[in-house]
Amino acid sequence: MSSPDLSGTERAGRSRAVVVLSHAYRPDAFDAAAEFIEAMDERGITCLVTEGQLGQLGSRLPGITLVSLSRADPQPDRFDIEVVVVFGGDGTILRAAEWSLPHQVPMLGVNLGHVGFLAELERSDMASLVRQVCTRDYTVEDRLVLDVRVLDHHGNQMWRSFAVNELSLEKAARRRMLDVLASVDELPVQRWSCDGILVSTPTGSTAYAFSAGGPVMWPDLDAMLMVPLCAHALFARPMVLSPEARVDLDIQPAGSDSGVLWCDGRRSYDVRPGRRVTITRHAQRLRIARLAEQPFTSRLVKKFALPVEGWRQSEGDLDS
Repeated sequence: MSSPDLSGTERAGRSRAVVVLSHAYRPDAFDAAAEFIEAMDERGITCLVTEGQLGQLGSRLPGITLVSLSRADPQPDRFDIEVVVVFGGDGTILRAAEWSLPHQVPMLGVNLGHVGFLAELERSDMASLVRQVCTRDYTVEDRLVLDVRVLDHHGNQMWRSFAVNELSLEKAARRRMLDVLASVDELPVQRWSCDGILVSTPTGSTAYAFSAGGPVMWPDLDAMLMVPLCAHALFARPMVLSPEARVDLDIQPAGSDSGVLWCDGRRSYDVRPGRRVTITRHAQRLRIARLAEQPFTSRLVKKFALPVEGWRQSEGDLDS
């Protein structure tokens, strides 16, 4: 965990800026984003928004000139972008990661609904959000990200993406199972007939991997988690792997249908039999901004409504 880099404030000719990204459809998310942008504008901080959200936010802010993020990108010397503020749930944060990760700008999530693991605070905390973003009163967590590649049988790269939560290789049709050989560090582990195989980060261990029977991993852990999905096998247990491991998933050329590869449930690619999916640690880490110390344990208990009243009897019961 680190503090934000404050050196940008001293860079001559560069304006302080934050990126604002909202849930794509929810009016309350646009309302919250507009309130935040108005407060930033009053303090002389520029807010950059995506081209697709200019209309929704512009109609709520008639007196403010919004700057499109796509127009700001070619002008890196104009803006000192400090943080990406995301109004929505964890799904919206995963969408924001597609810009945040390559630019290495930390993301700060404002939750608008159910408790999220990536979102930092609630809609009612707007005053604190504005104050702490303005004063840069936040710390930054760095999270492990997966690098995902699809190779043909000659080893040529056909597709590449990243995964913040997980990648899932799933069967494309219900009529047959996938026949997949899983290898770790180029050594075979097991060949499964299954609905698919999932490889998760610690960040994603509370998402799809959790539903598939995988363990919860604390997000500051560096590790990978491999979970077979509905495998027809006696040994089909989740496996926790080294963060330096290389995982290969080979769809066998005979006896298997094609599969579909999904990264974070957002980016997909059709994988035919005979091709390989290779997963390694990504060269970059996802940066998550935190406004306060909110332990993962507390978020876990709240998200899953875990019973924590304790097992001890009351003093009256003990005396009887």
